[in-house]
Amino acid sequence: MAERSGPRFHHISSAVVSALPAHVEAVLASIGEMPDTEIHRVENGKIVIVLEGATAGILGDRLAAIGLLDGVLSANMVFEQIADLDDLGVEP
Repeated sequence: MAERSGPRFHHISSAVVSALPAHVEAVLASIGEMPDTEIHRVENGKIVIVLEGATAGILGDRLAAIGLLDGVLSANMVFEQIADLDDLGVEP
């Protein structure tokens, strides 16, 4: 039996993206194409998203990419949860 190489984690984060009203639809389309990223609410130029990934760096890179989209004023992480995949019963 192979030994476990170390803890395996899954990162889940929520963020709020602020976009110029004229650019909201284009921003939504771009975010919608990103892997492991879901749009949960849109109101008055504010977009609430949830991002998932294997590391905090992956989430940070994706959030930074969102922040660079044309028409985005800000993209700020609100919450991050780190789940141990072994505790969730996920097989290696």
